[in-house]
Amino acid sequence: MANVVRAALVQATWTGDTASMVAKHEEHAREAARQGAKIIGFQEVFNAPYFCQVQEAEHYRWAEPVPDGPTVTRMRELARETGMVIVVPVFEVEQSGFYFNTAAVIDADGTYLGKYRKHHIPQVKGFWEKYYFKPGNLGWPVFDTAVGKVGVYICYDRHFPEGWRQLGLNGAQLVYNPSATSRGLSAHLWQLEQPAAAVANEYFVAAINRVGQEEYGDNDFYGTSYFVDPRGQFVGEPASDKSEELVVRDLDLGLIEEVRQQWAFYRDRRPDAYEGLVQP
Repeated sequence: MANVVRAALVQATWTGDTASMVAKHEEHAREAARQGAKIIGFQEVFNAPYFCQVQEAEHYRWAEPVPDGPTVTRMRELARETGMVIVVPVFEVEQSGFYFNTAAVIDADGTYLGKYRKHHIPQVKGFWEKYYFKPGNLGWPVFDTAVGKVGVYICYDRHFPEGWRQLGLNGAQLVYNPSATSRGLSAHLWQLEQPAAAVANEYFVAAINRVGQEEYGDNDFYGTSYFVDPRGQFVGEPASDKSEELVVRDLDLGLIEEVRQQWAFYRDRRPDAYEGLVQP
């Protein structure tokens, strides 16, 4: 496996319907492939609006099975076409009454590798997610892909350091963090938390945010998606805070081992002393 991986992410504006949203992301993926990218990730529930700004039963219509639903099936075909690993966040229905905020991970040959389900579910103004989603129950899987070991942590999860650490312990080299976060609520945290997680756990992070305002509320999604390295440094400039953008960057995975040898955070962990952290 090459040490340098060309990786991509997409921050997108909502088009108004699923078909055109999926088609738009397909075109971004094809363009990323033309630029030499070998992996791409999309934003939280990428094929739908951020409907969690309201609590209305009509929005269960956005849910579909994973991996056998139409969107993941189509993304498997796209992965085969482009030769890219694809991280696909969708609203998942497992069975009647069982709904999750999920991301499927598809290998470069179209193989479905598995899924991550969001663990931490917010319930605050503009982010009424407990109305729709059960908490994730699949742990923190790390997927052995054509470009290396890839994990996923979704939006609100990023405020909780435990999952970031578990992904590192599970071997992640790159963690995609698809999100939908608005300008007024926690914008000042956006360029703090993921770089801090990248440093603490010594891997790359792809932080993806929606951009623009949508029809179901006043949330102003501010984009500024980016890649950050294990030293906490941005890989290139963050994306626009107002416009849709495809971001393609070269990630030197060799930096992970270099940083882990230099800073040795994993060596100096004290799990024997952390028992109190998991007490209710």
